[in-house]
Amino acid sequence: MLFVVASFALTVLCWGVYGPVLHWGAADMSTIPGGHARLLPFVCVGLAYFGVGVVAPLVWLWTRGEQGHWTTSGAVLSLIAGTLGAIGALGIIMAFTFGGKPSYVMPLVFGGAPVVNSFITIYLAGKAKEIGPVFLAGLIMVVLGAVTVLMFKPAAKPHAEDLRPAEAAAADVDGNGDREGVVDEAGSFVLQMLSIATVVVCWGAYGPMLHKGQAAMANSRMRPLLCVGIAYFLIAVVGSELILSVKPEPSHWNPSGTFWSLMAGAAGAFGALGIILAFNFGGKPVYVMPLVFGGAPVVNTFFTIVAAGRFTEIHPFFWAGLILVIAGAAIVLVFAPRGGPPKVEKKAEKAPEPTPSA
Repeated sequence: MLFVVASFALTVLCWGVYGPVLHWGAADMSTIPGGHARLLPFVCVGLAYFGVGVVAPLVWLWTRGEQGHWTTSGAVLSLIAGTLGAIGALGIIMAFTFGGKPSYVMPLVFGGAPVVNSFITIYLAGKAKEIGPVFLAGLIMVVLGAVTVLMFKPAAKPHAEDLRPAEAAAADVDGNGDREGVVDEAGSFVLQMLSIATVVVCWGAYGPMLHKGQAAMANSRMRPLLCVGIAYFLIAVVGSELILSVKPEPSHWNPSGTFWSLMAGAAGAFGALGIILAFNFGGKPVYVMPLVFGGAPVVNTFFTIVAAGRFTEIHPFFWAGLILVIAGAAIVLVFAPRGGPPKVEKKAEKAPEPTPSA
């Protein structure tokens, strides 16, 4: 359990700083004052996943090897997990593109994803009878605490370049003067909700799929990560470049924006590795993923507050939400269903013994 906690703590830390760092890169890459690039930072995330999640595992497997082996089902499930993670990340970008605000987009995502995760995990594992009321209470505490932290974090101060007339605020235009990503209000709300729902479903199913893929490859660590990296590369790099070739956005490559976006992608990839390690040490998606989704927004909020120098403006409900997350996390860890040993180990135990010699 100590290794499980250390592993998903790595994910909480990495995914907690992912958003703010990617935000810096998106701001630096935009050609609009006060604006944010969308797809170019996503390309950098895909490139970072390729380096950390494809190149590094290939080198590791080639030079050192590890337990486990390739299987078709394991590779397919891990690729599906990576695809779900990448589509979820793109869904966040699309929710903001359609006019969504972080004040309600992120609470809905981090509140809904762990619930979806828990239901999928319980269904796939057939462990509904092992879920006790105390565990469910802890899970609810983690979700409510994370949502409270996000809702009552200090509001960002508007930059001077954001306080411009409405005509300038609509500067996100293409060459013909048509504002990009803007639809009528009713359609915009529907698209926001669809984007948020996509993220909740994709990120909720991410952990169980990755866990199944890893188990199918005999608890390998590098092989599932490699599949996740390939999926991110195809969606974030190849997919984004295809979209940009048809519909360019007001952004450009520059050193600072590229650096911060690559750092964000590396943080995301190491976070994925932390989840794989947590599963490898015996952690289960039913409690690993809710704790990740509960802890990451707390780290994200603290990181943002400290970076902005606004520690003294924290609302009392923010502290209450933080306490709720910590207490709920402790309850979830203590009362989580442990289950039996992995199927791979059972197979190994049933291996036929050698026939004694005369």
